[in-house]
Amino acid sequence: MLKMQETETIHQYTNKLMDVVNRIRLHGEEFPDRRLVEKIIVSVPDEFESKISAIEESYDLKELTITELISKLQAHEQTLVMKTDETKEGAFLARQKGKQPATSSESNKTNGYNQAYQQHQQSRKGRFPLCCYCRKSNHEEKDCWFKGKSQIQCRFCKKYGHIEKNCRAKQQRQHQTQHQQAQYRPKQQQQVNYAEDQCKEDYLFTVTQGSSLPSSTWFVDNGCTNHMARDESLFVEMDKSVITNVKLGNGTVLRSQGKGTAIIQTKTGTKQITDVMFIPSLSQNLLSVAQMMKKGFTLSFVHDSCFDPTSDEIAKVKMVENIFPLDFEKVQHCFSTCKTVDENLWHKRYGHFNVKGLKYMQTHEFVRDLTELHLTNSVCESCQLGKMHKLPFLVNKFLRATQKLELVHTDICGPMRTPSLSQNRYFILFIDDFTRMTWVYFLDSKGQALPVFEKFKALVENQSGCRIKKLRSDNRKEYTSNDFNLFCEEAGVDHQLTVSYTPQQNGIAKRKNRTVIEMARCMLAEKKLPKSFWAKVVYIAIYLLNGLPTKAVKGMTPIEAWYGQKPFADHWKVFGSICYNHVPTAKRGKLDEKAEIGIFIGYGTQAKGYKDAGKIEKGSNKQCEAGSDVASSSEIAEVDDDSSILKTKSLADIYARCNLATAEPNCFEEAAKQQVWIDAMKEKLSMIEKNQTWCLVPKPNDKKPIGVKWVFRTKLNPDGSIHKHKARLVVKGYAQQPGVDYGETYAPVARHDTIRLLIALAANLGWKLFHMDVKSAFLNGVLQEEIYVEQPLGFEITGNEDCVYKLNKALYGLKQAPRAWYCRIDHYLMSQGFRRSTEEATLYLLEQFKKVMMQKFAMTDLGETKYFLGLEVQQLSKGIFICQRKYALDILKKFEMENCKPVATPLVQNEKLSKNDQETKVDSSYYRSLIGSLLYLTATRPDLMFATSYLSRFMSAPSKLHLVAAKRVLRYIKGTYELGLWFDNNQQGRLQGYVDSDWAGSMEDMISTTGYVFSFGSGSFSWNSKKQDVVAQSTAEAKYLAAGAAANHAVWLRMVLEELGFNQIESCVLNVDNMSAIAIAQNPVQHGRTKHIKIEYHVIRNYVQDKEIVLQHCDSEIQVADILTKALPRQKFEEFKDMLGVTNIKSKEEC
Repeated sequence: MLKMQETETIHQYTNKLMDVVNRIRLHGEEFPDRRLVEKIIVSVPDEFESKISAIEESYDLKELTITELISKLQAHEQTLVMKTDETKEGAFLARQKGKQPATSSESNKTNGYNQAYQQHQQSRKGRFPLCCYCRKSNHEEKDCWFKGKSQIQCRFCKKYGHIEKNCRAKQQRQHQTQHQQAQYRPKQQQQVNYAEDQCKEDYLFTVTQGSSLPSSTWFVDNGCTNHMARDESLFVEMDKSVITNVKLGNGTVLRSQGKGTAIIQTKTGTKQITDVMFIPSLSQNLLSVAQMMKKGFTLSFVHDSCFDPTSDEIAKVKMVENIFPLDFEKVQHCFSTCKTVDENLWHKRYGHFNVKGLKYMQTHEFVRDLTELHLTNSVCESCQLGKMHKLPFLVNKFLRATQKLELVHTDICGPMRTPSLSQNRYFILFIDDFTRMTWVYFLDSKGQALPVFEKFKALVENQSGCRIKKLRSDNRKEYTSNDFNLFCEEAGVDHQLTVSYTPQQNGIAKRKNRTVIEMARCMLAEKKLPKSFWAKVVYIAIYLLNGLPTKAVKGMTPIEAWYGQKPFADHWKVFGSICYNHVPTAKRGKLDEKAEIGIFIGYGTQAKGYKDAGKIEKGSNKQCEAGSDVASSSEIAEVDDDSSILKTKSLADIYARCNLATAEPNCFEEAAKQQVWIDAMKEKLSMIEKNQTWCLVPKPNDKKPIGVKWVFRTKLNPDGSIHKHKARLVVKGYAQQPGVDYGETYAPVARHDTIRLLIALAANLGWKLFHMDVKSAFLNGVLQEEIYVEQPLGFEITGNEDCVYKLNKALYGLKQAPRAWYCRIDHYLMSQGFRRSTEEATLYLLEQFKKVMMQKFAMTDLGETKYFLGLEVQQLSKGIFICQRKYALDILKKFEMENCKPVATPLVQNEKLSKNDQETKVDSSYYRSLIGSLLYLTATRPDLMFATSYLSRFMSAPSKLHLVAAKRVLRYIKGTYELGLWFDNNQQGRLQGYVDSDWAGSMEDMISTTGYVFSFGSGSFSWNSKKQDVVAQSTAEAKYLAAGAAANHAVWLRMVLEELGFNQIESCVLNVDNMSAIAIAQNPVQHGRTKHIKIEYHVIRNYVQDKEIVLQHCDSEIQVADILTKALPRQKFEEFKDMLGVTNIKSKEEC
């Protein structure tokens, strides 16, 4: 039974009680506040009976709140505490031997409690109906204590049928204890004194005035609250700033002169007594029983003796004249070690603050009552353990070099998380101490330190004519290997190593590393370059620092100190600026552009010039727009007249193209160095010749040939391995003039809805999917226009270098190439008996055509479909699984989130984003690239559809909040990249859909979001999440508009299925979770609440009347389209994700 203990406060007890009640409520049990009030009333100690009675007389317990009851009990508790304090302020008198009768005050107090209890019981009578168990009227049967009396166990005697409060065994034990203690009380009544200090704490003690015992005698006193001594020579340590007033029982006031530690001599050795008050006017020394018990000692008073009954006995005292004197031998040398003021004590009091600071504070009187301190050389062990630090390294600790290469500093920085364009992760610096000239080399691993040092040594010794005498580095393995040490010994280089964990000894190199990294970080941030360009900016930072002054070299720069001449600054450009590369006359025609746009990324090392995206342009053939913040490049745009305007292009796109140099050649010169790319180019030209795409003709005078260039791509398998190296010859289509070089350019493409529908049908009917690839498909498109192109670089016809190619068929890069190919394949398929779908322009129907296609076009039979348009297809006996696992991993790698922490849902529930937030704006190009990548991933991941659609609303001006939300989607992908869609072949094929809408979910315009999903058998194959066009005035209206959009899509899907041979006899079931929306669609009568809806949104009524669509009500718990309208909690999100058919292939393989 939970009951308030005497040592507990009301606050502690009620907190404990509320914890129990909360646990009861968590298990589903009802526990009303009224029962809690009654529980507190019947479980508080007897001291609160009077207050309980007053509360029951003044308030109705059924209306009394928990807060009111607790506040009243706490107020009464404070009153009891104040009364107790007042009682302690009176004199404590020693009782004579034997049991004493209770005083009148104690008797009155007991009677008062009894009367209060009786009044409480009387006040409860009549308030409750008669208890059916014990026949009393002061409680209800459910609260009857007697009803469960037989099950209650006493905590004292362990018997059943009563509680500890009413235990007779406990009462008898208490009576015997009181009787025993009364026998050992001294008969003679003593004066009772107490001490008051500034903290208002009471120190109580009993002292016999006028005793003739020696000054070294101590009295054991159970009425004293603190040890007190009268002889200063007993103290080994004292703080005289502690001043306390001592008041005797007769009103006499004594004053203590300090507080400290006394020392005594016992039979077992020297002992210390701590916290002893020094009172010179005291008649005897006192040992407080209470203080000794607080220190953990146990004292027993038996047969006129006082002793410690533990095995570690300190003393045994015989009672003399009703008191217990202890006569210790005085320690003669104690006082010689005693100090008036202990600096260590104040040092500890102030949390081990330094003594010099305390002395300064005492001298200038920053505080009061701080005694005079003296500086000593004493050592605090705690400070040595907690404050030990290295001594500072002075700037002039080491002597400077007096000539070149007398001392060289070196250090390696890395690894970098992102490899450089050349796949390096480290860089190593070499710094000449005399000139502070710095050299940098980039490494794949730290193991390259030795060969790089050999190269550096040969270079600098040849330039300066001096030899390296000393090399200073840290103590890492790359510098302490046997090979490195052997090389230094053979070359006569004194290799100086730093002490472990002491980088300050190599401070020159460490500080240079920091300067270089900070400089590089700033340049990357300013131009928003990818981190893979870190090696470029590190090189530029070293190049610039060598031309900047330093404190170590007075009056000159490191370059001047090393080479002996001042550097020129006119060629320095802003990193990342747009630059224009001059095209030599030999590489262009008379009317060709004389410059190409590029990005300045560095200075040439082996040639006098600049670096442009990893390519060195020799000479002064480059101009940089370094004077302005250039954020875009220019190219010819499509216009309706002969004039040309500038069209801006994102700088991030240019950077992305530059970044491709890490895996694929960026130009013909780079590709020509690798045989695999030479073979790829030859294969492409062979295909062009075989297909009769062009013919070599003299250059016409009235036609301008269009330039061509090579584009190189590495095609990968689904597992990321290399499938083939592919070279493609493309036309510079941006140079084409509309109306002259091309006309119509539109060409239809296949919809993902149609592709997934075919996969669903194949799974449902047990079909096998096969796919073929048309080699160089665009080369088969016949051109209607007369177009000439230049000969490809590196493959010019000897003797006919001035000739050009006239295109008979299309090449990649031409504006009209996609349409030309579509027209060609459409004409051929129709001639072979195919029937083109009227609903899907890229869907052709024929029973057999594989052999005929391979006879007409050069094709590759890829067998069963495994990888199609980025979709990974796995055909199993039980169904078909499609996913984009490789593409998901590519996205994580592209945006450097491959090591992120996964989350359970793509969006945070109830989080509202706005276009007008006050957060910092981020790079819109980066954000658009991220959203675009996510959109393509939704081809097999309907669980990402709403998150991607929602975040795409902020692409115009994304903020930091939008980017954080988008990266949360990547974190969700990190944990679910293996998920895809499963289509089972054991389901009956029937088209059905689910449609739902939120209401006013957009913060800017209060427009709702429509979401619908369709399935054919198992697995969803068509879905969408989109903002509605108008503001809905109610939930029913929003869901009615959503049902109309879903109905339009359902009718289109029915027509596609009918063209595939699946007659749609039955109506398409559309599940809606709103009866009002269904009623609006089924009732053509205009109502007052729907008359404002435009006619175009009422088309669903025609579908319902024609029985093409049947609206069916479904419960919100199974409305799977809800996942396409809002962010859901984790449990609901997981349920709907499973209903969509989003799963892992492993779970299907195990079935």
